[in-house]
Amino acid sequence: MATQFILIDRDTPYILPPCVQDYLPEDHMARFVVEIVDQLDLRTLSAVYAGKGKRPYHPAMLLALLFYGYATGVFSSRKLEKATHDSMAFKYICANENPDHDTINSFRKRFGKEIESLFVEILVLAQTLGLLKLGTVSLDGTKIKANASKHKALSWDYANQLEAQFKQEVETLMKLAEAADNSPLPEDMDVPRNSNA
Repeated sequence: MATQFILIDRDTPYILPPCVQDYLPEDHMARFVVEIVDQLDLRTLSAVYAGKGKRPYHPAMLLALLFYGYATGVFSSRKLEKATHDSMAFKYICANENPDHDTINSFRKRFGKEIESLFVEILVLAQTLGLLKLGTVSLDGTKIKANASKHKALSWDYANQLEAQFKQEVETLMKLAEAADNSPLPEDMDVPRNSNA
């Protein structure tokens, strides 16, 4: 008897476009990042925009893009731009928009200090929720029931230690991003030419 494979159908269009909410499972880290960033006070970032010229991307989207990218080891603005086309998690974060690498890099440079303090705020919150592994900036998106015992609660001194450690780690991440964006592109790129041209 012949094997019946699942049909590979890349040509049938969707009747309705897919929803970005359908891209990822409920407990995915990208959802956590978006939820946390949406709760941050970004008025200082938003107020800088003059409202003239081309409509800008919202700072919440760009901040979530940077944070998720850095947490998953993607530091280059060009690689972040490419990921918005290729990765479902990045498509979810950017709501199917594709900011170019110049926009991403300009946002990072323009709001560097603010981004660092917001990253620390995100990390402190993630640590408080039990979603952060110390030693590396990585989140796993797992939702854990809160434990309010005195042994699990953060002391003020410990919270300050964590914040100092997070500031140091965020500074390292920002330096990695700067280095990735300042590295020269390879000169001899073997890109296949379009045979129809």
